[in-house]
Amino acid sequence: MSKKLDPVTQAIRIQSPQTSQHEHSTPLYLTSSFTFDEAETMRAAFADESQDNIYSRFSNPNVDEFIAKMCALERAETGFATSTGMSAIFSSMFALLKQGDHLICCSSVFGSTFTIVTKYLPKYGITATLVPVGDNAAWEAAVQPNTKMVYLETPTNPQLEVIDLEWVGRFSKKHNLILNVDNCFATPLLQRPIDFGADLVVHSATKWIDGQGRVLGGIIVGRKDLVKDIYLFCRNTGPAMSPFNAWILSKSLETLDVRMQRHSENALQIAEKLQSNPHVAWVKYPLLPNHPQYEIARKQMKSGGGVFCLEIKGGLEAGRKFLDALELLSVTANLGDTRSIASHPASTTHSRLTDEQRLSVGITPGLIRISTGLEKLEDILSDIEQALEKSAN
Repeated sequence: MSKKLDPVTQAIRIQSPQTSQHEHSTPLYLTSSFTFDEAETMRAAFADESQDNIYSRFSNPNVDEFIAKMCALERAETGFATSTGMSAIFSSMFALLKQGDHLICCSSVFGSTFTIVTKYLPKYGITATLVPVGDNAAWEAAVQPNTKMVYLETPTNPQLEVIDLEWVGRFSKKHNLILNVDNCFATPLLQRPIDFGADLVVHSATKWIDGQGRVLGGIIVGRKDLVKDIYLFCRNTGPAMSPFNAWILSKSLETLDVRMQRHSENALQIAEKLQSNPHVAWVKYPLLPNHPQYEIARKQMKSGGGVFCLEIKGGLEAGRKFLDALELLSVTANLGDTRSIASHPASTTHSRLTDEQRLSVGITPGLIRISTGLEKLEDILSDIEQALEKSAN
């Protein structure tokens, strides 16, 4: 077509070339390797002189289609898809950092990311400074001569703090640092970090990208020169996405826009209603006016996403009673599903942190994270309200 298509349309219409069967939906390419008609063609492929597929650890038509769609949505030059979100996060760091390098990381990150930064990277001589959200002076003070990368989430997990991407983009450019942003909670439909200067964007595709709790996956997109090094690292170390999972995730992207609209609408309305619940100390959601970074969220996000969190009066014991009293919502560590999910970060995703570390990033004993699904709003709210009532008894 002569007209440039909107990224939402591209996520539906980008497709691997049809086979001789003229299929409407891309078929599965469940093969470990690909054949060559002659030795010279195979040599050229291994020498990177052609785009021919060699081995599904390197590339696969299903994986390539998923990457192309995500690049269109994020407005990225290229990408590489991994087996899980954590393999994407680890690879985006380890492929580009070396012994003696320094990383600046937002202090409020997913528990496993925190462990990578504080436990595993130091084993290879890569140090990190954790800085709080919104403390611009602390970010500036964290810069060292050997600093190479900035890593952050926004909104953060689980406290939904919002980092000013415009500011951190300028900060990273000023200090010549690679800006690496986890965009899992917002998805490219609600926020595009590359528009604000991000060099790399990572996702746990397991979450909103899949949207139905079926498969694991991760992806890194961004600058071509950086992704090339990541690709070579992953090609040799093996955290590649499977063709089947890529096929599922590519199809999921066709409904991401409509799903995120409903997730966001449900989350906002439920969060608004729960603010007046007598058993709730506070509710936090990026587009509630009382959110500390409300104006930043309005500036860089199209809507607030499908996650909100709340503090139940009564602390840890009340939080456990609340989870046990739920009848509709699932109690699981995942998020981004069609089904609404409740979790207790202090005892699950962030349980490896000390009490002091959790409190420093706002993870209190009674904090509950809600991933709002696609059920009727009234049914989700009713279940939460009855569980809150029982948590107080």
